[in-house]
Amino acid sequence: MPKSLRVVLADDERPARRFLVNLLKTFPDVDVVGEASNGREVLDLIAETKPALALLDLQMPELGGLDTVRLIKAGAAPLVAFVTAYDEFAVEAFALNAVDYLLKPVERERLAATLDRAREREMTGDRSRGLMAASAAMDAATRRQFLERIPVKKRDDVVLVPVRQIASIVAEGELLHLTTAANDRYALAHRLHALEARLDPRRFVRLGRSTLAAVDHIQRVSAMPGGTYQVTLSNGQVLPVSRLQSRVLRDTLLRL
Repeated sequence: MPKSLRVVLADDERPARRFLVNLLKTFPDVDVVGEASNGREVLDLIAETKPALALLDLQMPELGGLDTVRLIKAGAAPLVAFVTAYDEFAVEAFALNAVDYLLKPVERERLAATLDRAREREMTGDRSRGLMAASAAMDAATRRQFLERIPVKKRDDVVLVPVRQIASIVAEGELLHLTTAANDRYALAHRLHALEARLDPRRFVRLGRSTLAAVDHIQRVSAMPGGTYQVTLSNGQVLPVSRLQSRVLRDTLLRL
């Protein structure tokens, strides 16, 4: 009897997570060894359970699927399949032997193909190269589709705000508050992680669950008690950085 494929999954939406867990349980040779609601939790799960495959939602708040992959410790990397509700990413870019790309709602037949691919790759033992390829493919797939302007309704008009002028995006309730380098402010009814998926990750960095900042507008990063940071932007805004994102900043922005 073949060895069970050990799987962990991460999705910030509980119904989507439950649906995927129940679907995985219909496969007798799959063992769901853990589930998480965010990237931080799944990093710990991967280190603890050493799964063969991780199913990661691309658009999780604060730490998305791709950022999670980049933080997995060397030597502990599972195979990865990305899961998302957004099909504007170039799906064909994920036709790789090492990884896969699943659209929500995930169909059983499509998931079966992903599991088969993972079993084949598990036999080769070459996981890290697959993650590097996945990261490169994701960057290539999204680069052509990044927003350059964001349409914002203001009274009876629609203002086209150039993305390069935006210094920060802060979510409050159902609204996103966009602040430019010139301190112009706009409100937009949209979900932060949905907008983040349309922005160039080289331009913006997560500071916390509800905050994005433009990398080019960060003038100073100050250490705070407890191992966190706060950033000062070119427009004078001072924004706190969550503990989790402080780690991401240390591993990316603050290293030569």
